Amino acid sequence: MATQDGVNINKQLKLRSIILLIVAEILAMSLWFVSAAILGDMSKEANLSAGSQAALSSAVQAGFVLGAILSAILGIADRYEPRFVFAFFCIVAACSNALLLFTPPGSAIAIGLRAITGASLAGVYPVGMKIAVGWGQKDRGLLVGLLVGGLTLGSASPHLLAYFGGTDWRNTVAVASLLATVAAFIVLAVRNGPFHSKAAKFNPTVITQAWTNKSIRRAYGGYLGHMWELYAMWSWIGVALAVSFSFQLPEYQAAEFAKLMAFIIIAAGALSCGIAGWVADRIGKAELTIIAMAFSGVCALLFALTFGGNIWITVIIAVIWGISIIPDSAQFSVLVADHAQGEQAGSLLTFQTALGFALTIATVQLAPLVASKVGWPVMMGLLALGPLFGIYSMWGLRRQTTK
Repeated sequence: MATQDGVNINKQLKLRSIILLIVAEILAMSLWFVSAAILGDMSKEANLSAGSQAALSSAVQAGFVLGAILSAILGIADRYEPRFVFAFFCIVAACSNALLLFTPPGSAIAIGLRAITGASLAGVYPVGMKIAVGWGQKDRGLLVGLLVGGLTLGSASPHLLAYFGGTDWRNTVAVASLLATVAAFIVLAVRNGPFHSKAAKFNPTVITQAWTNKSIRRAYGGYLGHMWELYAMWSWIGVALAVSFSFQLPEYQAAEFAKLMAFIIIAAGALSCGIAGWVADRIGKAELTIIAMAFSGVCALLFALTFGGNIWITVIIAVIWGISIIPDSAQFSVLVADHAQGEQAGSLLTFQTALGFALTIATVQLAPLVASKVGWPVMMGLLALGPLFGIYSMWGLRRQTTK
């Protein structure tokens, strides 16, 4: 009975910790797409150029990459208490975001603050994955899938805040900063799981496994294909929809409806992450990523084909795209954790996200520039190239090829 009681207590602690971790992730990641959600209103107030708008969005990715590379090299996620790391960087990110309220819109200082926010979030998302994988082995796909679902919902939330906040973009900035501050206190109540491991010393050579370990290299490749598509879609889906809707609606109505739909489309992915994680633990993680990327790539092409046409057909395709574009994300990370030594998983996960977000700097920055030349339909259709490459990379990690 004592043993059974111990198991029950462990399950209760696991459930409580994972729920709190997901809530903290949702609140903290509300900072990520603040720029994308408020760009329209901010641009109208300050008459921002296309370059300034793109820089405000891509600065987060650039900051994240720098922060993640530094974190991976120093082994921060593996050497220090992850809950404290998560909480500390939540506070830093919240403060840098809040300073936008006192900074000229689109200025170099504002862009720098967004970069600091991104660098700080490198101490949140990868560290959250480190905590999650410490609570399981056979169900890691589900655990990280649930966490990515939280990230997805948090990433969508600025669009909802902007919708309810009206045309004053400062309301969105203020509320997102407050939510991230709350996340810092919530994560302190999380506990590390029984599979949590800590590196004994600083070892920067850990990240060389990204090239020398074939399985990890394939998982990295799949993740890069996934990231080619994901953040460009998340960053610009609201803008693309506003243009598409404007063929059928007055400009103001199209812009407001696009805000609401951008939230729904991105948030819809949160529904599929946990389910996909459960399925991946049963059919294979690589298999799940291949299926998800096939669906998302097709949706990118269909979105391009229906652009500017019937609003509801475009919306339905975009929602399916939102559902299928994110659930594979967790499984790339779990595959890295599965093929890495436990005390090195945090650094390799952090480096993986650093490379992925480095790619998104280009895709997010170039998307509006490419759209200005060839139009948003072609731009969004080009995102299907990412899933195509990702499927190629993951094909060798299928279960039947690794047994």
